[in-house]
Amino acid sequence: MRYITLFFVLFLLISCDQKNKISVDTIITGATIYTVNNSFEKASAMAIDEGKIIAIGTNGEISKQYESKNTIDAKGKFIYPGLIDAHCHFYSYGLSLQESDLRGTKSMNEIISRLKAFQKDKNPTFIVGNGWDQNDWKVKKYPTKADLDVAFPDIPVVLNRIDGHAIIVNSKALKLAGITKDTKADGGQIEIANGEPTGILVDNPMELVFKIIPKPTRKTQIAALLDAEKVMFDYGLTTVNDAGLDPDIIHLMDSLQKAKVMKLNVYAMITANQKNIDLYLKKGIYKTDNLNVRSFKMYGDGALGSRGACMHKPYSDKPGEYGALLAPISGLSDVARQIAASNFQLNTHAIGDSANTVILKIYREVLTGTKDRRWKIEHAQVLREADFDYFKFGIIPSVQPTHATSDMYWAEDRLGKARLKNAYAYKKLLQKAGMVALGTDFPVEEVNPMLTFHAAVARKDSKEYPKEGFQMENALTRAETLRGMTIWAAYSNFEEKEKGSLEVGKWADFVMFDQDLIMVKENMIVKMKPSNTYLKGQKVK
Repeated sequence: MRYITLFFVLFLLISCDQKNKISVDTIITGATIYTVNNSFEKASAMAIDEGKIIAIGTNGEISKQYESKNTIDAKGKFIYPGLIDAHCHFYSYGLSLQESDLRGTKSMNEIISRLKAFQKDKNPTFIVGNGWDQNDWKVKKYPTKADLDVAFPDIPVVLNRIDGHAIIVNSKALKLAGITKDTKADGGQIEIANGEPTGILVDNPMELVFKIIPKPTRKTQIAALLDAEKVMFDYGLTTVNDAGLDPDIIHLMDSLQKAKVMKLNVYAMITANQKNIDLYLKKGIYKTDNLNVRSFKMYGDGALGSRGACMHKPYSDKPGEYGALLAPISGLSDVARQIAASNFQLNTHAIGDSANTVILKIYREVLTGTKDRRWKIEHAQVLREADFDYFKFGIIPSVQPTHATSDMYWAEDRLGKARLKNAYAYKKLLQKAGMVALGTDFPVEEVNPMLTFHAAVARKDSKEYPKEGFQMENALTRAETLRGMTIWAAYSNFEEKEKGSLEVGKWADFVMFDQDLIMVKENMIVKMKPSNTYLKGQKVK
């Protein structure tokens, strides 16, 4: 009788315990969870309901208080906050998936071979390709239109350089765009040789060609966004900062998200032309659970690879060439003042040391007396020693670690040893600013965020070159790198209260790996790929 009584009491206790448990949508147990909170704490389980984390702690703590029909045993996997790419071109990348991929080509002959295959497959009336880089070729010189004219005499061809700041076009495209040796080229360059255009255009003059490219249909635009989204989830990216969008594409993203067709979170930077500024300053900040439209993207200069980056002194490998600002200083300042008078954020592309000086001075001037504006310098690639201190004033450096490992082969030729010392200086920027937001700039670089992580901590490319690392004094720790790809990126977007770390009340955006990013051998980082990706508690990979 005594044993029966004890059994009955125990049964009642278990029953009461079960009844007192809170039912939730999902429970994750048996994991190593890097919360990336202020203390960089770890947990082993979490409870998720209506897309948000409602509890996080040990297996015992979560199992005692919560129950779910969807309880997932992570079996020792490692969980991190959903990865954020703080600077990319998501929509452009999607469009590039609909065009000819020229990344990794080693010569003009290889480019033409790929274009011929693309033409045979797609039968286009206008050929567009992306991703060539003459710095990867045996002869590191710009190509000319000559080879394209022979291969494609009757169809216009436009090929974007990998950095998006130079194009090579054939004669058919030049003719359609009305470009001759007499065409003006403010804010860039139309290369001339033997009295005629070579087919190379750098920065602003490219717009003359872009105007003649047939606009993508709505069907193509939707395909671009959805094809790109699949790639993001595959790599564990749950938020992307699209650096330069027009209202039409922002509206399309919003429509697809509201229709539950597109799920990816997008931080949209509006292209800062006057028409867009007038429109959005009137409309105001727009925010949903998936879309955040509260910033403008301005361009200060071009890229280092095309020598369009604006420098204080001439390029070391091309005397007399300084690069150029893409607008007069007065124009850049006017845009900044308009945005400073609103609640919007301004994020400015600045690569050369002169462009960085100009933009940082403008920021400091127009932001004086304001608080918590979080304006960003996108790239902050080459800086003068004196200009690092500007980042003490709440300006956030948004940088791309794989730029360092892509450019290191030729950057010293462009800059010389003295200037190279303060180029790709991520640790120094972190020490001044207190944080760095990390991205890729894809499709300029690869989408894969593990390449970003590896480049930041090892300062090596995917082939583990150089053996000792490139300028290791500016390497980031693994914890700093993880923060830069999560909570610091979220903070730079004014989103730190809803994402970027795995804490109660935040969206359940997270990624699972079989190995530990913080402890795995350095040379294994680039081989890692998430096993699962979750967005707002829903499995998307």
